[in-house]
Amino acid sequence: MRIQNAVTSGTFSLDGGTWEVDNNVWVVGDDHECVIIDAPHDPGPILEVVGDRTVLGILLTHAHDDHIGAALALRDATDAPVHLNAADRMLWDRVHDEAPDAEVADGDRFTVAGADLLALHTPGHSPGSTSYLLAAESTVFTGDTLFKGGPGATGRSFSDFPTIISSIREKLLTLPPETVVRTGHGDSTTIGDEAPHLEEWISRGH
Repeated sequence: MRIQNAVTSGTFSLDGGTWEVDNNVWVVGDDHECVIIDAPHDPGPILEVVGDRTVLGILLTHAHDDHIGAALALRDATDAPVHLNAADRMLWDRVHDEAPDAEVADGDRFTVAGADLLALHTPGHSPGSTSYLLAAESTVFTGDTLFKGGPGATGRSFSDFPTIISSIREKLLTLPPETVVRTGHGDSTTIGDEAPHLEEWISRGH
């Protein structure tokens, strides 16, 4: 089992604004098979990491345009199904005319290289935001729900600060403190590093 990272660059647009962003893509698997977590901007760098492996699935953490722009191109290149929580379908439909291939729900499991990725519904940044826990490697892929330094943004449409705090408190900070948090943007962190700051985030959010 190995966890590899590709970074793609492009834009994020919502509510009439557009911002330049760098996105993390995570490729999880072994020498023979893998899954891709998120599909931003440009499929090229992602496919370079995948190589000739079989892609079992494209797992989306949420459907903001900077996380799904390359989803259909990746699907076409790999024949892998695209999985998205149905609560984010309205965001997906702003970007793509075709539907995703499958819905992700809290508690779903995806097996790759003999290990399970567990889907954790962590709404707040968006209604369908989903984290993926790889317990065998003590890591969780949080998309834009939890970053190094605090929660993801909740100042735009379809987001909610109390909801993201509840998701982080109930679904993420309950994980072992050594769990590595691999984010949708920026550097990784650990649950142990972030947990002590929950009350600070809450006071700052209000």
